[in-house]
Amino acid sequence: MANKIDYQTVLNPAQLEAVMTIDGPILVIAGAGSGKTRTLVYRVARLVETGVDPESILLLTFTRKASQEMLERAASLSDSRCRFVSGGTFHSLANRVLRTHADLLGFSNSFTILDRPDMEEVIRSLIPELRMPKGIPRFPKRGTLANILSKAANLRKPIDEFMPDEYGQFLEFLPQIEILERLYGDYKKTHQMMDYDDLILYFQRLLTESEEVRKSLSQQYRYVMVDEYQDTNSIQADIVKWLAHKHRNIMVVGDDSQAIYSFRGASYRNMFDFPVQFPDARLIKLEENYRSVQPILTLTNALMDHAGEKYTKCLFTERKGGEKPRIVDTRTEPEQAMFVCRYIKELVQKGQPITDFAVLFRAGYHSFELEAELTRQGVRYVKYGGFKFLESAHIKDFLAHLRVVVNRDEAVSWVRILRLIKNVGSGKSNAIIQWMKAHEIPPERVGEWPGARKGDRGLKVLSKLIAKLVRKNGKPEKAVEQVMEYYVPILKERFDDYPRRQKELDQLIPMASRYKKLRSFLDDLVLEPPTSSVDLDSGEKAETLTLSTVHSAKGLEWSVVFIIWVMEGRFPPARAYNDPLSLEEERRLMYVAATRAKDQLIMCYPGQESVPVWQLSEIGYRNGLSSFIKDLPEDVASRESAGVRKISFSRQPYEKSSFDNHLDQRESTGFSQGDRVTHPAFGPGVVSKFVSNDKVEVLFRNAGRKLLHLEYTTLEKI
Repeated sequence: MANKIDYQTVLNPAQLEAVMTIDGPILVIAGAGSGKTRTLVYRVARLVETGVDPESILLLTFTRKASQEMLERAASLSDSRCRFVSGGTFHSLANRVLRTHADLLGFSNSFTILDRPDMEEVIRSLIPELRMPKGIPRFPKRGTLANILSKAANLRKPIDEFMPDEYGQFLEFLPQIEILERLYGDYKKTHQMMDYDDLILYFQRLLTESEEVRKSLSQQYRYVMVDEYQDTNSIQADIVKWLAHKHRNIMVVGDDSQAIYSFRGASYRNMFDFPVQFPDARLIKLEENYRSVQPILTLTNALMDHAGEKYTKCLFTERKGGEKPRIVDTRTEPEQAMFVCRYIKELVQKGQPITDFAVLFRAGYHSFELEAELTRQGVRYVKYGGFKFLESAHIKDFLAHLRVVVNRDEAVSWVRILRLIKNVGSGKSNAIIQWMKAHEIPPERVGEWPGARKGDRGLKVLSKLIAKLVRKNGKPEKAVEQVMEYYVPILKERFDDYPRRQKELDQLIPMASRYKKLRSFLDDLVLEPPTSSVDLDSGEKAETLTLSTVHSAKGLEWSVVFIIWVMEGRFPPARAYNDPLSLEEERRLMYVAATRAKDQLIMCYPGQESVPVWQLSEIGYRNGLSSFIKDLPEDVASRESAGVRKISFSRQPYEKSSFDNHLDQRESTGFSQGDRVTHPAFGPGVVSKFVSNDKVEVLFRNAGRKLLHLEYTTLEKI
């Protein structure tokens, strides 16, 4: 038996309009927290209630789970027949259609679908056909090649259009990759295979070329709904157009302000092109927010006021009260971590569940310092998105070189660093370790192993590195820099995505600079590693703090949200300044982050930290608070500073003198680390560190790194 729904009672006016409008094209602009899913669920119920055959309704979502949950909700609200609505993903629909009409494309209906590992294996088998000359630099790994071919398919663009920006390190191999693309396509056709991208591409081709297929699908699916339309790519948008071109009963739901997946091929333009494809489309805006207090919405509305292209909307809520979002300058990165940790612990001690909190960030490596601090303070957390710092292979490899210096018998680390050397496999590694142990060979003499061949230079180079590291009174920061010089060439050879991994390694230098002894540095990092993979049972997992990249947080919400590193060069990242469209997407990403908060929003940035030198040429000298936030009206947020002298903690996490010296240097010299300065001869630069009370290191834009004696030079703040 069907239940009668009182739609006017359970829906607001905009939702009601979307649900009760049955025929014709509809574009629903669903602001964050405005009940998008609720609207889709009730519209399914309404269609079935009015007598529409459930099997003639098509609900397209980005996961099968999402569509199943919506249809179950609709069935429980209204009519059990809602379960028979055709729900699923673009790929599942494409597979069903292609199995029926494969012959029109030159395939049999028993074609094989390649998953990602299958795709990579086929690519691997084709590489020898490229006949690469010997002695060339390492060719990209098959996973990277699969990413490149997939992106070209999703964007419908030639590889040479996006490769310079996204895979510039392999640009010299562009001709070979283009040949590989052709070989891969021929191989699939010959062996009756399609990969995930092919399913969508061939589906689109069928709809474009076959009037019979279009007519059949139009009769089968008389009402079409699409969720998260801002995340569709141009191919999927074209499929939507063809599915609805006959009856035009199409409703797409999305939010242009939450279009953040261009790296997957998604096109925010689809939201703006829909009224072009369907000129008579009705535009409905869902602007009442059921998640956040009004002060948070006031800030997010102001944030999107600066967007270049948008559907103007103004989110509002019936919720009363709420405090203004806070913008907090924590001065330094360690103080940022301690501020967040202290704030959360204080509220938890007052009875607020730790599950009410989330810390969001632009990139996975932005949370490394915070992860370390949470571990020291005994705060359990789970991290989503990005890479787990100490569980990444390159971080383990890097730290292994330092661990053998403080513990020469650390066999696990010896195995890691020896296996990185050319012509040293597991057998030789074990032999070297046994030789050193039996003859009590010190680490710096590993290059004297009698089994080494004349041409094997790797062990001798490793010996030189370890000899530098074991020198007495070596500072941890210097040790990290020495390993960096040795390891980065290995990193570039082993990993296709070495630029990202090198940025993660760069985080170790400022962390090491706060310690006097290498063992203390490794104790904090290695013996108490920041990790999110602690062995917890399901009950304990519920009592953890959430750390997440913004991309992984989309669609979720928390009572209290921190956004860290809200700073130029980090959020937005430096590379975004090279492309206006990328910068616009970064603004939308900030909007997504801010709209995750229900009750409190706190945005932090370490204002005295300098942008890394590798970024200076990309963004000039933008520094400090993110321009997205800096440009907002003064009255939408409170602005404050929080320094280490205001923070109390039970355990001293860093060398005490590192903070005191920093403050003393600022008071005695007038300069701080991160200050933008100018020199009459060298031009503009950034203060990178103090060597002593009267000597400062500055990174100049044109002159590079210079050590200056403040008593004998003219240095002015900008």
